[in-house]
Formats: sequence, structure tokens, C-alpha cells
Amino acid sequence: MTSFTRARVFTGTGEAEFAEAFTVSEGRFTWVGSAADLADPDAVDLGGATVLPGLLDVHQHPAMLAELVDSTVLLPPLVSSVADLVGALRRHPDLGAGPDDWIEGFGYSESAYPEGTPTCRDLDRVSTTQPVFCLRADVHTAVCNSVLLARAGITRDTPDPEGARFGRFPDGTPNGVLEEFAALDVVRRLKPAADEDAWVRRIVALNDHYGRLGITTVDDMLATVMPDSLTAFRRAADAGFAPRVGLFWQWDPVQGLRDLTDADRTGSVRVAGVKLVTDGAYSNRTAWTLDPYPGSDDHGLPTLPIGEIVRGVEWARRNGVQAAVHAMGDRAISQVIDHFADSDPWLEDKPSIRIEHCTLVSQDMLDRIAAGRMEFGLISHTIFVFAEYDDYAANLSPQQFEIAYPIRSFYEQVPATALASDAPATAWADADNPFYSIKAAVLRRAHNGADIGQHQAVTLGQALELYTHRAAACTTATGVGSIASGMDADFVVLDRDLFAVPADEIDQVRVRETWIRGRRVWPTAGRPEAG
Repeated sequence: MTSFTRARVFTGTGEAEFAEAFTVSEGRFTWVGSAADLADPDAVDLGGATVLPGLLDVHQHPAMLAELVDSTVLLPPLVSSVADLVGALRRHPDLGAGPDDWIEGFGYSESAYPEGTPTCRDLDRVSTTQPVFCLRADVHTAVCNSVLLARAGITRDTPDPEGARFGRFPDGTPNGVLEEFAALDVVRRLKPAADEDAWVRRIVALNDHYGRLGITTVDDMLATVMPDSLTAFRRAADAGFAPRVGLFWQWDPVQGLRDLTDADRTGSVRVAGVKLVTDGAYSNRTAWTLDPYPGSDDHGLPTLPIGEIVRGVEWARRNGVQAAVHAMGDRAISQVIDHFADSDPWLEDKPSIRIEHCTLVSQDMLDRIAAGRMEFGLISHTIFVFAEYDDYAANLSPQQFEIAYPIRSFYEQVPATALASDAPATAWADADNPFYSIKAAVLRRAHNGADIGQHQAVTLGQALELYTHRAAACTTATGVGSIASGMDADFVVLDRDLFAVPADEIDQVRVRETWIRGRRVWPTAGRPEAG
């Protein structure tokens, strides 16, 4: 047994619930209380440091982070123009290698680029002999060079895939822009696949990333970017990858998904559910909306027919896992609520259906959720509108902006609700640093200071709940989200008192130590282990 004392311990059991000391034995908390009640002369003195439960990011993409490890980072504020983008890609270490060596970039967001959207002509300035491929920050859009257009056979006569679009110049020739997954996949399938050993090494290399951010549990919402993700992540866990991971497999309308075994559904790495992508994103006007986008008659794109959504949900029901439905636009969200609200849930103590992103949600929609039999979880993001304010200001009407990311309403009305990052599919460097999202939830101001709905602000304690025990209510991970007797001993020690810093400095708070099951996983030098 190891005791820790003299700390400001936010227990994660309520917005104003604190303790001063706790004990750990065999990887679990065994006692939490006042320092005055701890009689252990060998207790570790934390010197008044703030301690949080291990943080949960329940909508993340670690497989994608592993996939992008060799990509040039193009995220704002690092890259702010097409010229910056081209210059960054020209520094890619594989530039000048063989014709099958891809030059890849990730994270561009063109809304503030003076030159507008990058096209194949811009990427041809990087190379006309090697494939050049850049994924947009929202991961729903990409741009490629002429080499890849030719190899993929995309011409002016190529029809758009169902639920997706190939961008075109005014004369109808392809401009290299690929909108939505069916279009992206036409090009991405040309890339040589990495072997499983390479995937395992990349996953293990993410340990420091998550430790630095205090994230101890993640749900990977697009694990199928990696072949046999369950085996790869379990091998990585055996090799030292510490966070728990719930894997969500994307629904395949052609092949479906294989059924799961009990072994697939259990353990620190497990298959947690199915991901169903029903629309696009606001930043590229592909989220499926009730009202048209300002200045147009465009309502975005439905990307999965309702029949396939039903098939995917029935697979989740049959296999005893969650159905996570990507729905950003209010039309897409309404479709999910209207179709499933009066169905019976199949999980006893967790939401059977999670609605991911939940951008535009009216009170009428929340009332419909409350009145139905289905147990929904709502996962949303303040980091989106914080980082991509210009896109949202251009693509939402004032009435839509009023109901965008209503975090306070979610907190007050939906028991299973969480903040999450969607990283790396977010237009901001270090987007999965939870303190960016927490700051944005408390201040409800964008990176440029613009008001992003201050009537939907929450308190600091409430925002922390949305990364701790309220987030734990959304995921099928167990024993996480709070510092309480019997829970797994996951905790984070901060470098300053989060509750004393000004709100506009929340994002400057840093993690000093991260512990998982009573073992310090970051930093690793001289790593101790609790009793």
C-alpha cells in the first residue's frame, strides 16, 4: 500500500468534490479522505499539488495518430497559407525519394488562407513525380497532386462516389480535392500498407503523448484505419502502451463486420462498438442540415443510408457493444433521434447509442431524447468552434450558432455526456490537450477572442466532470473517471493549482505526472509504482 497526502484532489465525483489524501493498493484506490485522517508516516507528500482523476478522451483517434506519424504537420497556427503548406511539404524527409514514396501532410485548414483552398496545382509544386497527399484537419477532406489523380484514374468523366465528391476546376477537370471518405478512399487505397510490427511500434511511441496530456483512457472512433487493430493494440499494450483503449470499427456497408467473441469485448484493449458516419463536417459544408448553408441552397451530405445505419445498430445490439453515430448536422442528429428514441436499449448501465459531435442541438431535440426509451450518450467538442471559428461563423446562421455545441444544456439534461477532442481530426496543434477544451468550455471564446456562445458556458468543475466521471458514463471502460475507493488508481498531478489560475490561463496548465493503475507512466525516468 502507498499513501499520498497534502494535495488538492479533485475526485471527479461532483463539480465541487475534493479530498486531500488517498491510498493505493494493488492498482486501486482503497481510501480517499482528509490528510488529517491519514496515519501513514511514509505517505508521499505531494506538496499541495492539484490532483485529478486520469482524464478520458472518449472520442479520439490513436490509430490515426499512429498512421500520421510520418506526415508533415500542417495544423494551424503552424501553417496559415498555401505558401506555408507548400513550403512545409518541401521539407518532408522523403521528398526526392522514389516514385512510390508518398509525401504526406496532415491538418491543413484553408478558411484563413489568402490563396483559398489548395489544389493539385499547388501540390504539383512540391513534386510531379511522387505522390503528394494532404489530409484536411477535419479528416473528411483531402487534396492530392496530379500524380495521384492519374494513378487513381480520376478524370473529368469520373462520377462522384455515393455520399462524396471529387472537387473540380470550373472547366470540369479534377482539382485534387476529395470530399468525404468514399472519395478519399479512391486515392488512399493506392498507398502501400505498413506491416503489423510497424503499427505496434507507432502505437507504443504514443505513450509519451498521452502521458504528457494526462489521458489514461481513450476510445478510438476509427480504429479500422489500421488492419487488425485489436491485435496491433493488444501487442502494443504487451510492449508497454499504457492507456486503456476502446476500439470502434467503422461499419462496412458492403461486407458488414464479423461478430465478436467475449474475448474481443474484454480487457484493457477491447472492441467497444461500431462507428456509423452519417454526414460530414461543418468546416467543408458537408454536415447534413435542416436549413441550407448561408448564401446557398446546399444542405450538406448524408453519407450513409438509413438502412445501413439500422444494420450497423443491429450489429451493435447483437454483439452487446455501443453504436457510435457520427452526426454533426441537425438533420443527421434528428434522423438518429427520430429513428431510435423509442427503441429499447441493450446495454444496462451505459448508453447503447452514442451521438458523436452533436453540433446543432435544439431544446426540442433534447426533449425528444429525454422522452424516449433509448439511452443516448452525447459526445461533443468545444475545441472545434474554438479552433475553427472562421468556418463556423461563415457556415452557420445566427440562429444555428445559438444552438451550436450547447455544452451546458448537455451537462444539465443528459447524464451520459462528455467533452472530447476528436484529435487529430481537429484544426489545432495539440488539440487533444484537454485544457484547451476545458478553457473553451468555461470561457466560450474562440482562439481569437470571439464569443462562441457564452450562454452555454460551464464552470471549471463541470468541465472537468466532462473529462472524468461524466465521460466515464459514456464509455464501456470500467473503474475509471473518479478518485474513489475501489476505482482503478488512475490520477494526474498538475504543475499548478488549476482552480487558482485565471480562466484565460487554463490552457497553460501542464501535467507533472500521470499514473495508471498505481504505476507512474509519465515521465518514465525513475518511474515508481504504488503499493
